[in-house]
Amino acid sequence: MKIYDTPGFPNPARIRIVIAEKGIESSFQFVPVDLMAAEHKQPAFIAKNLNGVVPVLELDDGTCIAECVAITEYLDNLDGRPVLTGTTPREKGMIHMMQKRADDMMIDGIGIYFHYATPGLGAALQPFKSPEWAGRTEFGARHLEKFKAGMRYFDSVLASSPYVAGENFSMADITVFCAFLHAAFVSITVTDEYPALKAWQAKVAQRPSVANRSGQQ
Repeated sequence: MKIYDTPGFPNPARIRIVIAEKGIESSFQFVPVDLMAAEHKQPAFIAKNLNGVVPVLELDDGTCIAECVAITEYLDNLDGRPVLTGTTPREKGMIHMMQKRADDMMIDGIGIYFHYATPGLGAALQPFKSPEWAGRTEFGARHLEKFKAGMRYFDSVLASSPYVAGENFSMADITVFCAFLHAAFVSITVTDEYPALKAWQAKVAQRPSVANRSGQQ
């Protein structure tokens, strides 16, 4: 199997952590995609993922699976022993609920801010931004506020729960953690204003899958 991604970027990091948690690194060939040169917006890559984003999982039969949640579901259930997506109906429901919130508030919030209220990844990607929002810094600022609201929300959740979706580390934790990898690009960090979130971040950072894989080849 192949993983098309860019080391060091937040969404690729999500899948690298999943692969490390499952201990299946040897099953994959990692194929680098040059985001700065807009390689992911070219026809060859669009043929693999219509949305033109990384990562993409390509199976041995040529099937391509995009979207981090879909890739995670596939990889976590390959061996019939899921550890990140839940084993009971309750666990699955809680994880998917919190995953949706993490995607909407955290990953999307900081991502839209980065791409529309800052120079983003540079000139090569400017033609691929939504033209109706080009130069609309208030659009990005609104999503920064969404991200900050997400920080407050997840701090409140983690004040009474060891992990984002309950007792166990899950894909929702990976998503929130990797949102902060993106936030670091614009010097946004978890401060003492969010004590539970800060303690959780430090705990998650010590997991071998996170410490060794979140930004590495």
